[in-house]
Amino acid sequence: MQKQRKFVAGGVLLAGVVGYLMVTGMRDSMVYYYTPAELVAKSIADPSVHELGVKVGGRVVPGTVRFDPQTLNLRFDVVDIATGRTRFPVRYQGPLPDTFEEGRDVVVEGRLTSAGLFEATTVLTKCGSRYEAVEEDLQA
Repeated sequence: MQKQRKFVAGGVLLAGVVGYLMVTGMRDSMVYYYTPAELVAKSIADPSVHELGVKVGGRVVPGTVRFDPQTLNLRFDVVDIATGRTRFPVRYQGPLPDTFEEGRDVVVEGRLTSAGLFEATTVLTKCGSRYEAVEEDLQA
C-alpha cells in the first residue's frame, strides 16, 4: 500500500509539472497584436508607445496601395477590421508579400511614429480561412 501511494504521488507531481510547463510555454509563445483602434487609444494614453515595437492587425484600405518595385517602397493605409473607422498610413521597405492585395487582412510589425505613420519592419498577409477546390471541366 505504501508503494502505491508513492507511485500515485509521483504521478500527480509529474502531471503538475508537465501542466505547468505547458501553460507557461503557451503563454510565452502566444502572439498578440493590437487593432488600429487599440493602438491609437494606447498611444494617446501612453506616449511612450511610440518608442516600442508592436504588431497591428487590420485590413488594407482599397485604393491606398502604392508600391515601387525598383525601390521596394510600399505604402498603404490600414483600417480597423471590426469598426472600419480607425485608420493610419503604413510605410514598409522590402519585398511585397505574395498574397498582399487591397482589401486583404494584414499584420504589420513595427512602430507608430508620433506623426501617426506606422513604420513597418514586417508585413504578413493573412490567408483565407477556407480553401475550396475549383471544379474542373473534365470534358476534352
